[in-house]
Amino acid sequence: MGKKQNKQHCTGASQPMQLGIIHPAAAGIDVGSMKMMVSYSGPDENPVVKEYDAYTSDLEQMVLDFKQAGITHIGMEATGVYWMSAFDMLEGQGFKVTLVNARHFKNVDGQKTDVKDCQWIHTLHAHGLLRASHIPEECYRELRTYIGERSNLQKEKSDTLNRIQKVLTLMNVKLQHIISDIEGVIGMQIIERIAEGACSPEALLAGINTKPLKASPGDLHKSLQGVFKPYLVRVLKHHLESYRFYKKQMLCYEVEIESLLNKMLPAEQKSDVKNIRAKTTKARKNQYHFNLKEYLHRIVGVDLTEIDGLDESTVLIIIGVVGLNMNKWATAEHFASWLNLAARPKITGGKVVGHQKRFTNNAATQAFRMAAQTMWQNKGILGRLYRRLAHTKGSKKAIKAVARRLAIIFYHMVKRQTSYDPKLVALDEQKIKDNKIARLQKEAQKLGCRLEVLAA
Repeated sequence: MGKKQNKQHCTGASQPMQLGIIHPAAAGIDVGSMKMMVSYSGPDENPVVKEYDAYTSDLEQMVLDFKQAGITHIGMEATGVYWMSAFDMLEGQGFKVTLVNARHFKNVDGQKTDVKDCQWIHTLHAHGLLRASHIPEECYRELRTYIGERSNLQKEKSDTLNRIQKVLTLMNVKLQHIISDIEGVIGMQIIERIAEGACSPEALLAGINTKPLKASPGDLHKSLQGVFKPYLVRVLKHHLESYRFYKKQMLCYEVEIESLLNKMLPAEQKSDVKNIRAKTTKARKNQYHFNLKEYLHRIVGVDLTEIDGLDESTVLIIIGVVGLNMNKWATAEHFASWLNLAARPKITGGKVVGHQKRFTNNAATQAFRMAAQTMWQNKGILGRLYRRLAHTKGSKKAIKAVARRLAIIFYHMVKRQTSYDPKLVALDEQKIKDNKIARLQKEAQKLGCRLEVLAA
């Protein structure tokens, strides 16, 4: 019956396929570092191609020309960070801006030029064939910027600590091998004394409580006997100044982040900002020094840190990239696909011939994957899922599968405003048991044996 229907469709009268204009007042922009190439239809429907410089005054003129031409929808290519200024300016003036990944559309055949690119973007956008990239609201973009800058400072601080350890090695001081964390209180006290000119182990340890250290007093004393050359001491002093600077700058960005989170609180809770409790535990290393968990709980409406593997810092990174409007994705599967955590099979002739390998720099994806990677020692349901998949399919596939599960849980909790319930993500233990029994029975049958299941 199906073949007959297909034959009727093929032999029927063919109708010419025509693409309708979805956005008649559309424009296309090819973004560059120093110029913007623009294509749109003029009042008489004749194509107009203009070139604008990337200076602020020229972008303002471009916005004015768009308003005079009655443009409402604009498609622009995402090129580096050069699109951001134009995007903010156009969005602020009320235009419907669609940011497009350059990989999602192909140029016309022939020599590639900026003119052809902007005309091709204009044509595709007018017919509604461009897929918009996800751009969160302004407050989340600001939050993401602060988080990114603080992360960069954290990396610089880590690099500075590595340089400090190198200088200690050149001095033949073995402190970093005796103390597991030289960034701790005791380690930094000793290093600061070395930078101030102290040389003898007695002077370096005077007044310092070394009882919390696992190292014996003898090993600690021997590790501090070194060759303290003056130029190495000066280099160490400069590295310490850099270390303090990076820590101070990280605290400055924490102030900005906390101030922004205050603005993002729901209107009914802004009067209760003073009731947010101070952080009771001491901030360790790169942790935030304010009660980030309570801020996120009030802003989101649910406690996302209840999800195994997600702490407050990870949740903050994800929210800074994704935002809280889950309606932009129709289902949780769409959300996982956008994060590049869903399988993308290659299907030809009705058969799956492989899967696409895609790489992404999405910070939210990396956060979910890092959270999934910690599940190897988790005793909960997701931990069992990770270990089972890692045993059968390998750690890479296990990380991706668990990260996808975490993303789906995140999506439903934010969209439905429901608390985390491990039962909802529980593995079908009975199904797994039945599959194991069926496999054992099949193996037993091959060996001429019979497997009987004992009643529980």
